[in-house]
Amino acid sequence: MNRNSKTFKIAMGGICLALAVIFIFGATIVPGVELTLFAISSLFTAIMILETSVGGSALVFAGASLLGFILIPNKLALIPYVAMFGYYPILKYYIEKINSGILQIAFKAIYFAAAICLALLCFKTVIAQSIHMPDYPMAILIVGGIILLLLYDFVMTFLINWYIRRFKTGDSSSYKLS
Repeated sequence: MNRNSKTFKIAMGGICLALAVIFIFGATIVPGVELTLFAISSLFTAIMILETSVGGSALVFAGASLLGFILIPNKLALIPYVAMFGYYPILKYYIEKINSGILQIAFKAIYFAAAICLALLCFKTVIAQSIHMPDYPMAILIVGGIILLLLYDFVMTFLINWYIRRFKTGDSSSYKLS
């Protein structure tokens, strides 16, 4: 099997797209594990970066998002994938090109904080206008979210490096544990 052939890249894109859509669909119908399944679905975007390029990865993200909006009845349930999990591996790829691990973590924390603030703001103003929710200090929610999302990043890096060792030969230096 020639990993550089167009046929391999197209087939890998189709497989990654299908698996991403399956996990996204699962996330919208299986209660309690939504974020876990969205996180798993984002792993296929990272695999496409490794097997093809960032462009191939972006196509998988766009295709999974589009197919999700076509196939999945609950469109609101797709927001976590489209707004954060789906394209995060592409962002992670570029952040991890920075040589300093401290800067990488800082950029990821800033991104996560911005994503959490935006999500909380949208949730409170758009979705939960008539629902009375306790007002937790925003700083606690942001810090807790950053910790959880950095854990997600760590696990994703571990799985990417496992994929590289198991299925791919070559250099794994573009994804470092940071």
